[in-house]
Amino acid sequence: MEELNFETSIKELEEIVSKLEKGDIELDKAYELFEKGIILAKNCENKLKNIENKVNKIIEDGKEKDLRIEESEE
Repeated sequence: MEELNFETSIKELEEIVSKLEKGDIELDKAYELFEKGIILAKNCENKLKNIENKVNKIIEDGKEKDLRIEESEE
């Protein structure tokens, strides 16, 4: 399976869940959809972890530079 972006993966995952919830598909097809859904969910999880790591790195770098938020004077 080609690498999909997060939004596309979520959309496909939602479509799979909807089809499986209806329950009107054959067992073999349900299994195929379930398997694809697991792959998509792992893809989303990996992308979220990657972004979380990047955000944490930015936050850590900001602390090292002693960034301060100045209060506005009113």
